[in-house]
Amino acid sequence: MNQAIPPLAARVADDTRVVAMGRQVLEIEAAAVASLARRIGPEFCAAVALILESRGRVVVSGIGKSGHIARKLAATFASTGTPAYFVHAAEAVHGDLGMITRDDVLIAISNSGENDELLTIVPLVKRLGGKLIAITGNETSSLAQEADIHLDARVDQEACPLNLAPTASTTAALALGDALAVALLDARGFGADDFARSHPGGALGRKLLTHVADVMQVEVPTLVEDSPIPVALAAMTRGGMGMVVVLDAAARITGIFTDGDLRRAMERLGDLRSVPVSAVMTRNPRSIAPRRLAIEAVEMMEARKINQLLVTDDAGALCGALNMHDLFRAKVV
Repeated sequence: MNQAIPPLAARVADDTRVVAMGRQVLEIEAAAVASLARRIGPEFCAAVALILESRGRVVVSGIGKSGHIARKLAATFASTGTPAYFVHAAEAVHGDLGMITRDDVLIAISNSGENDELLTIVPLVKRLGGKLIAITGNETSSLAQEADIHLDARVDQEACPLNLAPTASTTAALALGDALAVALLDARGFGADDFARSHPGGALGRKLLTHVADVMQVEVPTLVEDSPIPVALAAMTRGGMGMVVVLDAAARITGIFTDGDLRRAMERLGDLRSVPVSAVMTRNPRSIAPRRLAIEAVEMMEARKINQLLVTDDAGALCGALNMHDLFRAKVV
């Protein structure tokens, strides 16, 4: 008769051992990356130069766990200014090799450096005229010897207690590939604006690609200077922006009347029924141009501790307005 399997918590004999094992894995992998950093030198510089000089793309390939690392690195290269794509080594020998051209640079990843699929496609790529950068843990391996440039990603041990499962070695390969991508980013002068253009759907893209004109409200409540405060309050309520813009007879902006102005006026004056809005409004209100980035509006509002901001053209004419809620809805904040 089969006995019931005890709950997971009951099967964990020693929590201390579990914590120790987790820490050991992190320490081994951290040591592997630290060792890798000390070995970066002329070969790394040569790899950066080779990719910069290439007229084609970077093709990253591997198989198994190295294949997963290769796929991630191809995405990192592509998003940081280096056109790149992933080719599975096993698929390459069955037709995908046709995607690689003589102008490309192949980055082949294999800890042992003896992967059969990679070693099959390497001569074909080189025959085309393509260049090869190998990332391996064995500088005497066949793949390292075939490479134009070999980047040493060896580790002293895997984090697996059996020293078998790819753990520290894949971490090292990933870190080395990231270092290469970031060095290329810096060499190309790839900046935040470039990154935003390749990530338009992300938070950074919204911050760097969203302009004030994209989020401002164009239907802004306005009134003239001699309007009594009850009229101003009604206009503010209809507008739903917590403010109303005050204009002179020539439709020039003279001030802004906000919820905060109303509270301060009530504390100071009491009965406001006959008080003109010009007596309690905020004069010379802050404004921003519609072409400016929305994140600049956020910074201005936070620095001035205000919740509304007018939008004006170069002549100072009212174009629209926005409040912090508009920026929240646009996910700029």
